Amino acid sequence: MLKEIKELVDKGEMLPLMEEFYTIQGEGYHKGKAAYFVRIGGCDVGCHWCDVKESWNADLHPPTKTETIVSNASKFSNTVVVTGGEPLIWDMKPLTSLFKEKGMTVHIETSGAYQLTGQWDWICLSPKKNKLPKEDVYLKADELKMIIFNKDDFRFAEEQAERVSKDCILYLQPEWSNRDKMMPQIVDYVMNNPKWVVSLQTHKYLNIP
Repeated sequence: MLKEIKELVDKGEMLPLMEEFYTIQGEGYHKGKAAYFVRIGGCDVGCHWCDVKESWNADLHPPTKTETIVSNASKFSNTVVVTGGEPLIWDMKPLTSLFKEKGMTVHIETSGAYQLTGQWDWICLSPKKNKLPKEDVYLKADELKMIIFNKDDFRFAEEQAERVSKDCILYLQPEWSNRDKMMPQIVDYVMNNPKWVVSLQTHKYLNIP
């Protein structure tokens, strides 16, 4: 990477863009709503069941000007979802400032493993065991989305629920490849612990991105 481009990436004025697309939000509180997704490359959290492992290596994704990303998104939707990878690896202030100048509603999906930067209207926090969230992300999260791959993940979910604010919405979501096994357990768990809500990856059932 050229030195001048690396400097812009380090400042968040360019970002390694993996993909961008207009679709229907499939998960959590805003499921069913149209939104423009911006997937930023780069992640070192390393979930073994991650379904976008091609996002991990930021060097594989072209550094793209934040102005270009914002211009593309604004043609399609007033709501944008920034996801990854782990977008908080990068400084999100320049990107979100431009989105807000356009009057857009800006969401983030994050593991919370890095310091929170940027201006967000909705923060979806999905903690991972091997790299826990920063304290400020816990406190500002609007929804906590816990991925359930095995029985121990229920324990982890309860630990994480104790860290977020009382207004944070709590979701349990089956990991897609293990959904047939874990979904009955999630249903039973939510019925016995109704502070939790079941979340599904409805976009996969709809066969959309």
